[in-house]
Amino acid sequence: MTSPHDRLPIGELAGRSGLAASALRYYEELGLIHSERTGGGQRRFTRATLRRIAFIRAAQVVGLSLEETGAALAKLPEDRAPNAAQWNRAARTWTRRIDQQIAELQKLRGQLSSCIGCGCLSLRKCGLYNPGDAAAAKGAGARYLMGDRPETVCAEAPGVRPDPA
Repeated sequence: MTSPHDRLPIGELAGRSGLAASALRYYEELGLIHSERTGGGQRRFTRATLRRIAFIRAAQVVGLSLEETGAALAKLPEDRAPNAAQWNRAARTWTRRIDQQIAELQKLRGQLSSCIGCGCLSLRKCGLYNPGDAAAAKGAGARYLMGDRPETVCAEAPGVRPDPA
């Protein structure tokens, strides 16, 4: 149990964490961090909350949503730093997420270079990757970013053939 002197008011927590007090209140509302209230209703946070905030910020850098971050935090101790086994479990989840993001970014990079490679910069008019706006026949949205392939879209669109160039 920590003494009342080891508890931080929200302003000090904000200063030490580099976050605005409003962000801390939001994190508390989401259940990511917790405080106790004084008799006067003021929030007091344990020093361990600084570690939880560091965890939240690291999760954001990795690209985890606040919901995913909350699920990971729910498995970690609230009043102390996680031990090695607890951290490794969280890190394995992050590793899978990072690998997934890398794959998505590599796919996007490949599609961007093929899209702008011809120089027309128009998926609507592009005779190479979207002749006759064939992608529109597949439905709304960025069809190629959603996984449709130009050669498949063109083959399925009536009267549209891929440009041999």
